[in-house]
Amino acid sequence: MTKYTYTEKKDTRSGFGAGLLEAGKRNPKVVALCADLVGSLKMQDFINAFPERFVQVGIAEANMMGIAAGMTIGGHVPFTGTFANFSTGRVYDQIRQSIAYSDKNVKICASHAGLTLGEDGATHQILEDLGMMKMLPGMTVINPCDYNQTKAATIAIAEHHGPVYLRFGRPVVPIFTPADQVFEIGKAWMVSEGTDVTIIATGHLVWEAIQAGEQLEAMGISAEIINIHTIKPLDEEAILKSVSKTRCVVTAEEHNRLGGLGDSVAQVLIKNLPAPQEYVAVNDSFGESGTPEQLMQKYKLNAPAIVEAAQKAIQRKG
Repeated sequence: MTKYTYTEKKDTRSGFGAGLLEAGKRNPKVVALCADLVGSLKMQDFINAFPERFVQVGIAEANMMGIAAGMTIGGHVPFTGTFANFSTGRVYDQIRQSIAYSDKNVKICASHAGLTLGEDGATHQILEDLGMMKMLPGMTVINPCDYNQTKAATIAIAEHHGPVYLRFGRPVVPIFTPADQVFEIGKAWMVSEGTDVTIIATGHLVWEAIQAGEQLEAMGISAEIINIHTIKPLDEEAILKSVSKTRCVVTAEEHNRLGGLGDSVAQVLIKNLPAPQEYVAVNDSFGESGTPEQLMQKYKLNAPAIVEAAQKAIQRKG
């Protein structure tokens, strides 16, 4: 198995902040809007560099989406910033009608997604956002795994025409992808090749999948690990190529098992290559208050849960 190490941990939201600044330097049409969460979204460096290209909307997320949609008509590339819960659930009608339906070039950037928001609890821990956003026609949905990949993704979506949902998080996590990577929308990243089971992970669960792969290797099990950072459009070719070899799969995500990455993978397999699949995801429930570590353990979104799921998938394929 390919070995990964790290020397530093950072939050993926800081990767977004760094990417936004770089995108602003490259394209004078890039603008940013925020709903009173500049610090949480790490947007201050962009504001310092380009104060005339920033709009503080205040706690008016629906208005922010409408303003962003309007700004695209003048050729701007607006990046909206707030928590994932407020970026989707609170403003879904505005996104559907004003952005997705009319194919506006808005980048919806959402921090504090999933259980790892932690102590703020269930009202803020949205676990349905990937499903909500991937169902919108024409919406690109991206969920990067670390600081470097989030920075690269932010730069890439500025150059992509069309609405995008970019999801990232609050906790510090290992930085294990290259700093100089080129982010390719819709193209999976082969983390490590294997032969016995395919582990397809996204977001914070990619590092957990790597840890699980090492534990499985110690048991004599060869795991192929794939980072699906783009939920939509999904890299079906990479999924089918891997599962045709391993004949079973585990999907791992910090999201409800209903409507997320796992369901997208299941649709691909059922149409092309039926195979045993196990889900590592939140099992149709809301979250609760706690530290990120406590919640990931309680809801079984960690390396031991992936190991257990892999063993079940291998057993099911006979």
